[in-house]
Amino acid sequence: MDLRHLELLRDLADRGTLAAVAAATHRTPSAVSQQLRTAEREIGVRLVEPDGRRLRLTPEGRLLAAGADEVGEVLARVHGRLDELVGTPAGTVSIGTLPSAGEALLPGLLQRLSSTQIHLEIDDFDVSEAEFAMRARDVDVVVAHSLTPGAASVKDGLVRRVIAREPIDVALPASHPLAGRATLRPADLAGTTWVGVPVGYPFDTVMGSIERDLGAPLERRYRLRDNRLVESLVASGEGLGLLPRFTTRSRQGVVIRPLQGVRAHRSIFALSRRERHERLAVRTVVDLLVEVGRDLVRARGEAATREG
Repeated sequence: MDLRHLELLRDLADRGTLAAVAAATHRTPSAVSQQLRTAEREIGVRLVEPDGRRLRLTPEGRLLAAGADEVGEVLARVHGRLDELVGTPAGTVSIGTLPSAGEALLPGLLQRLSSTQIHLEIDDFDVSEAEFAMRARDVDVVVAHSLTPGAASVKDGLVRRVIAREPIDVALPASHPLAGRATLRPADLAGTTWVGVPVGYPFDTVMGSIERDLGAPLERRYRLRDNRLVESLVASGEGLGLLPRFTTRSRQGVVIRPLQGVRAHRSIFALSRRERHERLAVRTVVDLLVEVGRDLVRARGEAATREG
């Protein structure tokens, strides 16, 4: 039984269509269909069946798709033990990250990897919280974030490692009446206008907590993904914003204030499929990310103490 056939079935189970599998694996749909036919011939059972204009897995196909992770994890574990015996983690590790966390973490990670035999392939994306786990299908490590308690716990067959916990602060125009306050609470923010984030993005949960505390909605003039664009609109007086403390730099016309009274920090964590995480090189990258996160929190804590 060929592991590549099992992985193909798992991809079809995860992605739903031949076209989606083809796009993710950089093949044509006809090539994917041909591989499915080869798998059926070699395994000796029917693996897919028509479902309208699409294909779906047969019970046998679903069984084998579910087994792909088990087989892959065992093989990766054996390979990991071999790597440990040799003593040198090596190879290519693909990593996908949200931009704000990547900005804070990747320079330190690359510096630590410079003397190793590990090479990084890096992608960046800004997606809703629900989509991070799906991204782990395509890369070895996903750097994700959440403001939901327990989001970094083990579930969905993924390995999760907390890298850092980062406060989310309020950004205000320097001329705003609230800019003179050292800290802000929900009651201070009644009637304010915001440059928010799209629905489903983690920072929007902070806005929701403020609104629940106030018992009234807040106006979101815009909903934007990019933190630098949020900063620029805050500076021009379009509203208040929420920004992560570690990567928010001083900007003329903007002041940053801590938010108290609601949960206003995010967990930044690494996600990996179990069979990918078994590779020594992948585990090494995750360990180094945790190290970078620890140093980042310590450095920012010392800076805040000096400023205070």
